[in-house]
Amino acid sequence: MSSIEFYLLITAFLMLLSVVASKLSNKFGIPSLFIFLGLGMLAGSDGILGIEFDNVELAQNIGTLALIFILFAGGLDTVWKSIKPILKNGLILATVGVLLTAFFVALCVYYLLDFTFLESLLLGAIISSTDAAAVFAILRAKGISLKKKLSPLLELESGSNDPMAIFLTVAILQIIMLPESTNATEWIFKFFLQFLIGGILGYLFGYLLPIILNRIHLTFCGLYPVFTIGWVLLLFSSAALLGGNGFLAVYMAGIVANTREFVHKKNLIGFHDGLSWIMQIAVFLALGLLVFPSQLPDVALSGLAIAFWLMFVARPAGVFISTMFSSFSFKEKAFISWVGLRGAVPIILATYPYLQGFEKSNLIFNIVFFIVLFSILIQGTTLPLMAKWLKVESKSKDFKGESVIASPLFYHTLKQFYIEEKSRVIGLSIVELDLPADFLILLIKRDNDYIKPTGSTLLEENDMLLIQCNSENKYKKVLKTFEPEKKVD
Repeated sequence: MSSIEFYLLITAFLMLLSVVASKLSNKFGIPSLFIFLGLGMLAGSDGILGIEFDNVELAQNIGTLALIFILFAGGLDTVWKSIKPILKNGLILATVGVLLTAFFVALCVYYLLDFTFLESLLLGAIISSTDAAAVFAILRAKGISLKKKLSPLLELESGSNDPMAIFLTVAILQIIMLPESTNATEWIFKFFLQFLIGGILGYLFGYLLPIILNRIHLTFCGLYPVFTIGWVLLLFSSAALLGGNGFLAVYMAGIVANTREFVHKKNLIGFHDGLSWIMQIAVFLALGLLVFPSQLPDVALSGLAIAFWLMFVARPAGVFISTMFSSFSFKEKAFISWVGLRGAVPIILATYPYLQGFEKSNLIFNIVFFIVLFSILIQGTTLPLMAKWLKVESKSKDFKGESVIASPLFYHTLKQFYIEEKSRVIGLSIVELDLPADFLILLIKRDNDYIKPTGSTLLEENDMLLIQCNSENKYKKVLKTFEPEKKVD
């Protein structure tokens, strides 16, 4: 067996095992991220398979690529109307909250370990980002719905705090490694420039994407996902080359794109959701392979101390200070604090010191990895309990229904139908057709235009209808009423 075949076999085995093992997440409330990391560790050099993987640069590149599509999928799944009321609080939490969390963690690290304050601040910046995607996966599995303002706030924070954490990490690391070439004014300017360029490009690309998708008229529907992948990569690379924050750009592009209708929207959202899962599995397996579990006991004591400080002091302090002028209650702020789940981003950021030749890079990586594992296991498994204890659950029981509505349409349920000459439905409005509830006309193509149908939309000859119907029999039965009337001899 050639090496490529062997690695493909291992990759396939680990990916399939990750998907199957994720069922444990739903059944026992164990975060899927913990399972993916655990499988990577078991497959690594200290594990059962003994795969030797120490390519930090490759792991970082995988992580960067993964974050691009995870953030875009997160933005594409975000409803602007839901986050608009809490936009100010969410952005403050994602910027000031991250900065404060990093600072308070640094205080603990400075007095606990043999670190300078800048080195302590570096570790704080690395661990400051949260991963609320895991939170929603757990809450959905348990059928728990949060109060209206909490869900969009956590959603916005999780997507928008990663760029801030990445910027802080890169900035502090460069200040440590090249102190003579940096100053505070320069980095403040870079901060605003990165977020300004990233924000502008993100909005522009997000605004243009639906327009292009509606007008490009690709022959094969399978090319639309390919186009969006290229579009996202073009956005990220352009933002980075122009000095902007590419991660912020792709996240904003997803949000802006979702505000408009475009062809194959539901399917594209479903595609990028699936791609996001692939990326999560890939990055966590890679990071799990990179770590040496045998080294973790050496940092267990300090890791536990920092993890407890982070969960009970640093994160709550950052949240309560950032939201002091908001309308959130004490219990809601306490829950936001507990939702500060650490995920992929801190571990990816922990690889940055390696590539810069930082002396304490291995120690920082192991500590961060331990904290992430502890955070996922403790905070992740207790989320449902904390939601009930703090009484932040929504009284309405429509959470499961929301997930159904938000679920993507499948290709096999979509049909195309052309209205022929002398069809019975020509000149009739959609409401006059008296269609079954599960027979939906999603889109009408008329000449070279795409029309979003309403009940009053009149059907015309040569219209192409995009129809969604789960039942093939019902689909055929309804369409019989569309056919031209047969002449009687």
